Amino acid sequence: MTFSNDKAIYIQMADRLCDEILSGVYKDDDRIPSVREYAVLLEVNTNTAVKAYEQLAREEIIYNKRGLGYFVTPGAKKQILKARKQEFMKERLPELFRQMQLLDISIEDVVKAWESQ
Repeated sequence: MTFSNDKAIYIQMADRLCDEILSGVYKDDDRIPSVREYAVLLEVNTNTAVKAYEQLAREEIIYNKRGLGYFVTPGAKKQILKARKQEFMKERLPELFRQMQLLDISIEDVVKAWESQ
């Protein structure tokens, strides 16, 4: 995984796990890779992976079964979708609209581009 400089690495790792939940790689109550396995996979320090898992556990996206590992919390996909939609509407959409206005791009132009994909 290539990390960007705009977010902390542990946040990018948490985002990646959420992406994997959204895409169906991990479903409700599925076991996810251990902290060490994920750290090795992404070539990061184990402490960084621990921070990512702790954040996801605080957000109730994953839960720990002592001695067995971490699992996806039932309903996590729905929770991630809700949070991501709110973030998109609040943070990304206003900038998109600003750029559309500056570039004189109409909603109709966007719909045409969307339909031609």
